[in-house]
Amino acid sequence: MRFFSCLTQDHNLWLVGLAAALCVLGSVVAARLFQRLRYAERGARSAWTFMGAVATGATIWCTHFVAMIAYEPGVDITYEPMLTGVSLGVAILGSAAALWVGSRHFRRASTLGGVIFGLAVTAMHYTGMAAFAAEAVVHWSAAYIAASVVGAVVFGALAFQRVEASGRSGSPWTGVALMVVGIVALHFVGMAAMTVIPLAPHDGAVTADQANLAMAFAVAGVGLLVLGTGMSSHALDLQSRARAKAHIEQLMEGSVDGMVVEQDGRILAANAAFAALIQVDAPALSGDSLSRWIEGLDGLSVSALTQTTLALPGGASVPVEVAVRRDDVQGAEAPFMIYAVRDLRARLAQERRIAHLARNDALTGLPNRASFLEWLSRQIGETSVHPRVALLAIDLDRFKEVNDIHGHAAGDQLLIRIAERMKAALKPGEFVARLGGDEFVAVTPVVERADSLDLAYRLRNAIAAPVDLDFAEVSCGASVGVALWPDDATDISALINDADLAMYRAKASLTTDVCFYEEAMDEAVRNRRRMVQQLREALDQDQFSLNWQVQASVETGEITGYEVLLRWIRPDGAFISPADFIPLAEESGLILPIGEWVLRKACAEAAGWAAPHKIAVNLSPVQLGHVDLPRLVHQILLETGLAPTRLELEITETAMISDMERTTHILRQLKALGVSIAMDDFGTGYSSLSTLRAFPFDKIKLDRSFMSELDGGPQSSAIIRAVLALGESLAIPVLAEGVETLEQLSFLRDQGCTEAQGYLLGRPKPVADDLIQLEARTLWAGAAAA
Repeated sequence: MRFFSCLTQDHNLWLVGLAAALCVLGSVVAARLFQRLRYAERGARSAWTFMGAVATGATIWCTHFVAMIAYEPGVDITYEPMLTGVSLGVAILGSAAALWVGSRHFRRASTLGGVIFGLAVTAMHYTGMAAFAAEAVVHWSAAYIAASVVGAVVFGALAFQRVEASGRSGSPWTGVALMVVGIVALHFVGMAAMTVIPLAPHDGAVTADQANLAMAFAVAGVGLLVLGTGMSSHALDLQSRARAKAHIEQLMEGSVDGMVVEQDGRILAANAAFAALIQVDAPALSGDSLSRWIEGLDGLSVSALTQTTLALPGGASVPVEVAVRRDDVQGAEAPFMIYAVRDLRARLAQERRIAHLARNDALTGLPNRASFLEWLSRQIGETSVHPRVALLAIDLDRFKEVNDIHGHAAGDQLLIRIAERMKAALKPGEFVARLGGDEFVAVTPVVERADSLDLAYRLRNAIAAPVDLDFAEVSCGASVGVALWPDDATDISALINDADLAMYRAKASLTTDVCFYEEAMDEAVRNRRRMVQQLREALDQDQFSLNWQVQASVETGEITGYEVLLRWIRPDGAFISPADFIPLAEESGLILPIGEWVLRKACAEAAGWAAPHKIAVNLSPVQLGHVDLPRLVHQILLETGLAPTRLELEITETAMISDMERTTHILRQLKALGVSIAMDDFGTGYSSLSTLRAFPFDKIKLDRSFMSELDGGPQSSAIIRAVLALGESLAIPVLAEGVETLEQLSFLRDQGCTEAQGYLLGRPKPVADDLIQLEARTLWAGAAAA
């Protein structure tokens, strides 16, 4: 057969082997560049096409001409230089067209590119053969020529198809083999188509040895070009991929969330955070299916956050939040899917804790006020199936003592233990909550009023049982108020208010610690609350006024000063007794702004008097316990211009007993301002000599009750004499209040009392008029005449 005889008899097999090696090397580089070109970015396609065309075209050309050097027809040959160069250009341009078309992404693009490649190889071969010249007659076989063309086209198409099928980074060896077969088949079948009949050589022709030497240099140069181009392009590709991979890995590993890159259902890369999350080594994930780990992967929305679960080995699952991004890379077989996976366990646990804290007490774990209101709303709402619902308001007794003696940490431990016991004491359908501090509530459906006592007694016993702390055994009592829906109230706020009122009544009771709400008994409480509100309005609307009651010397009748008395007349003309509103002002804390108003108003009026009489202003125990009292008094004296020696502040002994050391300190600060301090209502409280010894009072005021009982028996007169003697021995002046008759005034004068005050001398008046009533003046007038 002509093909085999031509290959074995007409060619130098060593050079044929060299041509084959060049063909294989070039084909490998061409296949790799074709793979890279298919996935090249838009801006880089021209560069990759150029490098692929040079490498592929040079490979064809080198294979052809090394094989031509190996051809030994038995006659000297020459090669026309122009056509030889043209053949190289044909190979490069044809390869460029083949690679460009074959890398496109329309259907059968690779097949068409392979056909163009086969035609380019054919054109290069026969253009090169046209440059062949020899002193011989050359005959061509049309059959062999046709066979060579068909082989080049068929094997070129198959080679491009297989390289495309290998993907971006798959093995291209099948395509390389088909490409080599196509190039070799074209050349040697085409050479078999040529028969050379030698003639005598012409003078001046280039000999075969000279031609072989020139061809060797040409082939060596082109071979180096092929290798250099291929190696350079491959190195650039590897460097680019390594840089991109390193950048992706840096981005992925720098994320605290799990990151996964997937293509066509398979994992391409995953960071250490994702591997740790699913408890698998990161390298083992490559090529695995991501749907194996993330449930509902196909249903995840792109560019949206979706909560799902992550399946772990062993059947466990982890709640996660997944963000999906789609990256459509031009030339890629399938889009890249990038998944960011965030572990939600810590966040969900925190959300559960926040939700728990929003509905439960942080210290005891019992339901809080919000949960209580929600529960109560359901129990007494329109859908309620209960005939009655009992609301129990519970307040701990003696809890403050535990805090004061053992500290707040012990108090917290006590609350925790009590809460646990209360919760354990509940039956199905019952509810208990902590509102704050030492206040609790309980709710239970009942049929009759008395049914609520069962829960009340169970909770009371749970609270009252001693609690053994590490350092002491402590216990509390409980005051329980019960209100029933719908008997006592039909809405929540009124029901809670009724239960509170019943609880306060139980707390004040000496005989019982569980009380039911009763409307008639709580009317006074409602009136007190109403009066507190009216007190606030009176202070804002300037409804208060001052009255002045004269004080005079018992010996001479000379006016020594005035006591300031607060009066409240409402806009409707109703007079409210100080005995009614002062205690409420002290309980509500309004005594502080009211007391400041009295002090400022009295000092301002007294500063404008012509006579420098003293004024006596009563201080509440609440005012006396306020640390800013000395500063306030000093500020008012400066503002009004009243001399400190004209101001006398009256306090009761009860105000000092609560905190003797603190009160004494404040009184000394007031005395340092030049203000006088008087002991008011002496004889009605403790009347302790230690109180008089603890602080040097400037005056003792004898309570009015002794004057009213002076005629009732010898005991009152004896007590008055004792007090007057005590004042004389301590060098403290004594003022007697409540003097209403001449006999009382005469008695005081005979016993050496210093000053007197009462209706006999003058009733309280809106203005200090420097007048003493006529009846009192007769005593001093008679004494003066005598």
